[in-house]
Amino acid sequence: MDCRAGFTVSLNTFLSLISPRGVIILFLIGEALIGEEPELAHVDIIIGDKNGPAGQAFATGFTQLSAGHTPLLSVIRPNLLTKPATLIVPKVTVQNMDGAAKIFGPAQSAVARAVADAMDEGIIPKEQAEDIVIVASIFIHPQAEDYSKIYRYNYGATKLAVQRAMDGFPDVDTVMKEKDRTMHPIMGFNVTRLWDPPYLQVAIDIPDMDFVKKILKQLPQSDHLIIEAGTPLIKRYGLDVVSKIREARPNAFIVADLKTLDTGNLEARMVADATADAIVISGLAPLSTIEKAIKEAKKTGIYACIDMLNVPDPVKVLTDLSVKPDIVELHRAIDAEDSAYAWGSIPDMKKVHPKLLVAVAGGIGKLEAGSAKVSDACDAGADIIVVGRSITKAKDVRLATEVFLEDMQKAEIDQYRVMTDF
Repeated sequence: MDCRAGFTVSLNTFLSLISPRGVIILFLIGEALIGEEPELAHVDIIIGDKNGPAGQAFATGFTQLSAGHTPLLSVIRPNLLTKPATLIVPKVTVQNMDGAAKIFGPAQSAVARAVADAMDEGIIPKEQAEDIVIVASIFIHPQAEDYSKIYRYNYGATKLAVQRAMDGFPDVDTVMKEKDRTMHPIMGFNVTRLWDPPYLQVAIDIPDMDFVKKILKQLPQSDHLIIEAGTPLIKRYGLDVVSKIREARPNAFIVADLKTLDTGNLEARMVADATADAIVISGLAPLSTIEKAIKEAKKTGIYACIDMLNVPDPVKVLTDLSVKPDIVELHRAIDAEDSAYAWGSIPDMKKVHPKLLVAVAGGIGKLEAGSAKVSDACDAGADIIVVGRSITKAKDVRLATEVFLEDMQKAEIDQYRVMTDF
């Protein structure tokens, strides 16, 4: 049987179909993080057949030692090796006997008992105990002191990592769903991704740095708020203004509205270097310029937005591009706000690129007759509502922003759930 062709049943089901001394065991990978610093536990494991790559990694790690990272067999207590046999590899350099005691004491016992309990509970089939091996890479913070927490966190993380390995967690669908929801906690900052529309984008166009700082202080914190460095602002202060906004709002999603018409790859790189999250490219630019900007944006991990201001047929531009943008903005110019909104093409654009986000801009939320509301834009299929003067020139910027956010009828993202549901 060639198990490389695919795997559609649970591992427990698969293993139950072969003999207790069978030679077909998959190479599985698991990971888990549990606890709080400094005793938090992060465990990475591989599980596989003694005669396969996992067995080779086990033997190589066991025999090729490195200073400060000496592997050790996992024992429940001295003279009682756990089954399946498990090799522990310290991730952090062990520099003294205090560090060694944490590895050889609570951490070693925790890993060993978790593996044995996983077998006792049927997570690992008992009939395979002599056929497979486990390699566990564990993290012990040098400042960890509480042996009870070291034991409990490493026990929980090891058992969870084993369970995840055996279940094939996470599957691809889970990764695609969760990858943009939050960042690794040790990063210390967040790189926001637009996965939960609609969003409110506040366009700051007035080229006055004192005014910008005042607006940034008044804007509320929200998972559904985007900050735009408008074209006039960038023309006066350059892309350095993005860094100023980042200082004031370190976790914000920041759009740099350059309306790029030439040297697309260069300007996309400059925007990324300035720590913006998105570049705005003019839809009037040559297709080659737009495509180069999009490719460079993807390379640097930022969003590419095409502003369709004055573009007669936005759908055609989108269709003709060999590489698609992340966002298309249907933009009614400030000087043309007495004209009708052109949102009817939104469904057609999303047919061209199903993952496309559509932003709408121009006079939304104004009190004059004929102006559109947030609900109108959302009903038309908009994912991002761009609002400028209705917020930035409001007497109470915070209140005005909160009214727009409330009109979107979108609840805040439950970050506690995001961080704990796995």
